[in-house]
Amino acid sequence: MFDIRVKPVYFDFESDFVDTFRCIPMVVRYKLDTCDKKLQLAEWSRLKANEKQLLAELPCESPAEIVTYRRYLEERVWERSQKQIKDLGGVDATWDDLTQVPSEVQQKASEWQCAAPTLAQWIGLDLLQRFALVKLSRSGHEGENFPKALREFGLIE
Repeated sequence: MFDIRVKPVYFDFESDFVDTFRCIPMVVRYKLDTCDKKLQLAEWSRLKANEKQLLAELPCESPAEIVTYRRYLEERVWERSQKQIKDLGGVDATWDDLTQVPSEVQQKASEWQCAAPTLAQWIGLDLLQRFALVKLSRSGHEGENFPKALREFGLIE
């Protein structure tokens, strides 16, 4: 039915909820941002486990993959919640900037009294790691996972 080329990446700091998919893992959050969709936790919780797994596994990079991913997401949410999933209206993808460590990441590191990643460290992170640090830096996310992510990514001890 779908071409699944890459196994989803789950971070250790997500281990308390990934087994049950109680929360939306970073890999799915990244794909939601990529296809410019906002999924509420209530909508996520109504999806079946295999649907959540597929949302983590489906490719979402090329324009055609993004369209397929968005369609699958919208159909499943409608099927389970009878709701139209909302557009994000554009994403400030500071994780893509390799010329500087985003100020939000620097600020969150300061709040946790951790050293912020250097530019060399930032460049050395993979895309999903940079995405996770930015997302964990923004309001509305559990702040306690930020230092856990820094540690997991080898940025602090």
